[in-house]
Amino acid sequence: MSTAPLDALPLDALRQRSSTKWAKYPADVLPLFVAETDFPLAPAITRALSAAVERGDTGYTPPRTRLPEAFAAFAQRRFGWQVDPARVRTTCDVMMGVAELLRAVTEPGDRVIVTPPVYPPFFAVNEESHTEVVRVPLRADARGWALDLDGIDAAFAAGAKAMLLCNPHNPTGTVHDRETLAELARIAHRHGTWIISDEIHAPLTLPGATFTPFLAAAPEAAEVGFALTSASKAFNLAGLKCAFAVTAADGPARIVASIPDEVEWRTSLFGVFAGVAAFDEGDAWLDALIARLDLNRFLLRDLLAEHVPGARYLPGDAGYLAWVDLSALGWGDNPAGKILREARVALNPGPDFGAEGRGHARINVGTGPEILTEAVTRIGALAR
Repeated sequence: MSTAPLDALPLDALRQRSSTKWAKYPADVLPLFVAETDFPLAPAITRALSAAVERGDTGYTPPRTRLPEAFAAFAQRRFGWQVDPARVRTTCDVMMGVAELLRAVTEPGDRVIVTPPVYPPFFAVNEESHTEVVRVPLRADARGWALDLDGIDAAFAAGAKAMLLCNPHNPTGTVHDRETLAELARIAHRHGTWIISDEIHAPLTLPGATFTPFLAAAPEAAEVGFALTSASKAFNLAGLKCAFAVTAADGPARIVASIPDEVEWRTSLFGVFAGVAAFDEGDAWLDALIARLDLNRFLLRDLLAEHVPGARYLPGDAGYLAWVDLSALGWGDNPAGKILREARVALNPGPDFGAEGRGHARINVGTGPEILTEAVTRIGALAR
């Protein structure tokens, strides 16, 4: 029996929100940029947060919560992944975890591999940790994108100490297959280097794809890897500030344990409440969201074909972020700038994701079909 797709909130209700997506631009702009979604919260999360407010439970996060056990059960159900709750440690958000792990496994000046086009904070976090970015772009063909394993091997051989893996990949929506991840683990193990895997989009893996946690891809992955994730992308909880690191072997676990306690103190108690509710009781809501995103990725494909025929878009396998090539339209390196000025639609500029993003834009399809249709129609008017 198929799951009914989740309905987004109406536009007038969304404009009452005060988060970045709805507050950054004037009311005549349709925001399809930052990774927030336009759906009501999962009922279990609303209940958990409301109950906490009623009892005044707004203090510091304790050192032990139910979040590790809740995530371990969720990971087993959704991914077939056996997580040891004792090897789950919380922090404020995924990129804070990435920054602290980079500090723990590198020295200032060390080189760190990134795979553009990729989530812009992957570049910025290296500035924060005083490490040097080594770019090994994704390989692209008619079927999509893939890691350049030969290029990664060469970069490690040339002295890179770590790699930031986006799994699933943002912005392309690529779900890296098990054998690719297993070979990546073997390469890192051979060079004595580290893989830090951002897996925040994993719960949003779409029909037809299978998510493989990096730490479960091969025996070597456990020895060289760290996974960072959160309920925040799937359940729209970014403002509640709760993420966590997962390890699967003693060596990486000792490194995570060595991170200062202050990093763990920054976890929000409300984020813990929401994460536990999401992992314990959010499956049905998540399935409905996935059903909506599955429809929306193909709706975007059809809308672009109708209204912006010069655009090139291959629907991704995970998440609600669409990577669209608009270079054929002649709108310059950053078509999102023209689209914002002239169509009043806010997208993420492609060049923010690396030089490979010139002529591209990232479109957030985590909304209702009416808003998505209106946005692409506006963009299409510029192409006429």
